[in-house]
Amino acid sequence: MSATSSYGALSSYRPEFEKPLMTLEQEIESLEDRLAGNANGDAAAGESETIRTQIADLKTEHRAKMEEIYSNLGAWEIVSQVARHPKRPQSTDYLRRVCSDFCQLHGDRHYGDDAAILTGFARIGSEKVMIVAHRKGRDTNERQWCNFGCAHPEGYRKALKNMKLAEKFGLPIVSLVDTKGAYPGIGAEERGQAEAIAVNLREMSRLKTPIVSVIIGEGGSGGALGIAVADQVGMLQFAWYSVISPEGCAAILWKQATPTTNSAAADALHLTATENLKLGIIDEIIPEPIGGAHRDHEQASETLQKWLVQTIQGLKRQRIEALMAKRYDRLRKIGSYSED
Repeated sequence: MSATSSYGALSSYRPEFEKPLMTLEQEIESLEDRLAGNANGDAAAGESETIRTQIADLKTEHRAKMEEIYSNLGAWEIVSQVARHPKRPQSTDYLRRVCSDFCQLHGDRHYGDDAAILTGFARIGSEKVMIVAHRKGRDTNERQWCNFGCAHPEGYRKALKNMKLAEKFGLPIVSLVDTKGAYPGIGAEERGQAEAIAVNLREMSRLKTPIVSVIIGEGGSGGALGIAVADQVGMLQFAWYSVISPEGCAAILWKQATPTTNSAAADALHLTATENLKLGIIDEIIPEPIGGAHRDHEQASETLQKWLVQTIQGLKRQRIEALMAKRYDRLRKIGSYSED
């Protein structure tokens, strides 16, 4: 997607840090309007060539400026304005582009069918897989139906039921994580929210099939970890992954969640992809299109698909016993530290 082709689509919401780009975008659009309105005379042809050169120069400047801005974002800017961008691709967007032959599986066979967790058989390239993903929803009605991606216990039990089905048929599991956290309501607690997540951690560490997990947007607390125990964990460049959201951390430590405390919490939590890679929580950062995945869903999906296929094929070449041992060890190391 070219720089200008996305301007209209993104005009309803622009991150605060993108304001320096808007002047360049307006100049490009103005020149493109002039170019479109030019007649086909000799004089107009010469002017058109000049305009095309100006547009090309401005696009180059725009791209360089965008790269500079996005390479210097703070942790809170990544969380609040990129990972939560309203047009950022969600699991359903990736499934449409990355997967084929998706066959959804419903219900946990205990209580109900939690819409916040989406599971089913699918193909990614030539690979047959089991998909487990958080689903946030796009419009108001869908978000309420999906509970904004905050899963209930029945969601985690549905995920585990189908992951065990994948183990039975020898299918790799692919989980797409995108949640602020598990739903903390009274009903969820009464139905065993903590127990459901804990059982998932235990059982996923034992599954005799390759597991790949990708944090595609938000990776909040146990709600994320409940489907993210994996042999290989990838993280999109502008996603976040942490024990708690910055707002939750700020509310606990400073008794208030303001832009200042949220920013301080985001920095302290080391929740960006770069920090998670340094800490050994993830294995690889999956690059996003320049300006974030929200600017180009197709390119973001293509990159994710290639990474998933390569990763799955690499894991399938390893002995399952070795994978399970390494998976268990990496789970045990999360949160460990040493005092110098």
